[in-house]
Amino acid sequence: MRVDERRIAARKLLPGMYVCRLDRAWEGTPFPLQGFMADSQEQLDWVGANCNAVWVDISLGIAPADGTRNQVPESELLGAQHYRNTAEFAEELPQAREALADTTRAATRLIDEAAAGGKLGPEEVREAVEPVVQSILRNADTLFWVNTLRASAGYAYSHAINCSMLAAAFGRHLGLPSGLLVDLASGGLLLDIGKTRLPESLVTRPAALSPPEMAQVRGHVLHGAEMLESSDGHPPEVVAMVRTHHERWDGTGYPKGLGGLEIPLYGRIAAIVDAFDAMTSPRPWAPPRSRHLALQELYAGRDGAFQGELVEQFISCLGVFPTGSLVELDNGQVAVVMTQNPSRRLRPRVMLLTGPDKQLLAQFQPMDLMDQPGDVPVAEQVNVVAALPVGAYGLDPAELYL
Repeated sequence: MRVDERRIAARKLLPGMYVCRLDRAWEGTPFPLQGFMADSQEQLDWVGANCNAVWVDISLGIAPADGTRNQVPESELLGAQHYRNTAEFAEELPQAREALADTTRAATRLIDEAAAGGKLGPEEVREAVEPVVQSILRNADTLFWVNTLRASAGYAYSHAINCSMLAAAFGRHLGLPSGLLVDLASGGLLLDIGKTRLPESLVTRPAALSPPEMAQVRGHVLHGAEMLESSDGHPPEVVAMVRTHHERWDGTGYPKGLGGLEIPLYGRIAAIVDAFDAMTSPRPWAPPRSRHLALQELYAGRDGAFQGELVEQFISCLGVFPTGSLVELDNGQVAVVMTQNPSRRLRPRVMLLTGPDKQLLAQFQPMDLMDQPGDVPVAEQVNVVAALPVGAYGLDPAELYL
């Protein structure tokens, strides 16, 4: 089964066609990132005025009379499984806290044992990530909210846990079977396990590395794959993630310089997840970027370093302003994103942290930007105007006891 997309000129878009891609970023458009059914003249006028071309999915709407055929394997981009939240945000909170605590303890133990020369048993790895996967299956946002409030355990540990969560959530969004989500989460957890074979002073050095030192650091990829292969029993998909997470779509990555579909799907997913978390995490040599800016950088690298379709799906998965993002509203207040509104990604549910003067509120207040009073004109409703890095205005959600 294949998803059938066709590229057409924007002026040829007709009511009844389902638009799945634009020739510009979804950000700043009035449409949901997952696509939309063209059903009004207002939509047609906006697309005609702002786009040169669009892609329509003829499995979800009417087909154009002409246009270039662009078939994308469903097994790679969408999968066959459709997930729905089975728990509300508040209902999942205690389970998400427990899941994150369990996975953090298990991941810390695994990394420390690997650093001491121990082997990585596949069952131990699966047991470490299964609480994360189950929480994400129950609710796509809650675990990321809980993780936002967690104090950093150091880059190596936090990066492993974050990549595990992101990989599982991305797989859920793509509709991959739940069993494969555990493999994705396992691979995400172990992406940098090979760095335990490197001198810590080299991995954590804030200064620039010499070419020989850079080559040594890049060797963590093969170290990691060899560690998994010597432990026996790890699924090939997990090993593939570790081995190929630094390969790039345009062939500029390492260790083999693979490109395009030479890189397995798991490796292409891992590359995006790894880069996103690295950009948004504090590292010895670089401050964190905002999640919003990191997504923009990934989008700028689509069809270069990263597969374009997967980048677009990743942005759709996390939302333009991902859960945990600090944002500034057009009334001057600062908030942190709690959950996404899938139908309107630019209007998430947030927790208000400050007043317009940027001073902390005596009591933090939740606000759903989709659920504003009906008597307030749309033009006067509160919206997000800017994404902020952690630390902006002295604010760090992990320190605010939210």
